Amino acid sequence: MLDLSHGADADAVNSLRSAVMRLARRLKHQRVDESLSPTEMSVLGTLARCGSATPGELARKEHVQPPSMTRIVALLETKGLVRLEPHPDDRRQKVVTSTGRAEAMLEESRRRRNAWLAELAGELDEEEWAKLRAAAPVLEKLAHQ
Repeated sequence: MLDLSHGADADAVNSLRSAVMRLARRLKHQRVDESLSPTEMSVLGTLARCGSATPGELARKEHVQPPSMTRIVALLETKGLVRLEPHPDDRRQKVVTSTGRAEAMLEESRRRRNAWLAELAGELDEEEWAKLRAAAPVLEKLAHQ
């Protein structure tokens, strides 16, 4: 456990938080479709990673209220990015599935974000790039805790 009362640890945590948040904000702006909100893009990303889900499951995964997710799903359906299908076990529920159009858009978005990040990383010297490569698995671990 880190001792955040110790100046160096507290400073490092603060610096890491700030840098990750700024980088994430900048990455969010590298979108293919500017008409989609970051939340809508996040929902599509969750569907791509986890597969089809009910609106309630999506709400929990995205940390939003179910009525908000219902609105988001309706907007995505109107844009042709998801489709609602009957739940296989519960006729009262629907299952949200991404469309091929959404998958293609996400792939292009990933390509654009990766290219942007690669361009930034290209400005690093070899030692900085090596440190960043080594840090990637650690940041991934933190992201999934």
